[in-house]
Amino acid sequence: MTRSRASAAPSERELVRSAVVRLRSRVMALVFSMVGGAGLFLTTVWHVIGKGDRKAPNIALLNNYFPGYTVSWTGALLGLVYGAVTGAVIGWVVAWVYNRVALRREGA
Repeated sequence: MTRSRASAAPSERELVRSAVVRLRSRVMALVFSMVGGAGLFLTTVWHVIGKGDRKAPNIALLNNYFPGYTVSWTGALLGLVYGAVTGAVIGWVVAWVYNRVALRREGA
């Protein structure tokens, strides 16, 4: 018996299901954590050594969100921790939402 070409071709739904990649929440959290921590650390150090633009918004206002943060070397280390934690939470949430949407669309 021979199969017809139409029955052998995968359906559109099967193609989409195989193409959708699930994001790993832990990996996204780790990557966002490293980027967030390094970004806030380097920005603070940039302003501590005096290279920051004086017309730019004052990053010391981050103290409103991150208690104890200042534009200093100590603040740079504290900013590294705050940036890493904030980045990890954002990365995990992005992956979680993406996976939920992909799962819902897959079942549709």
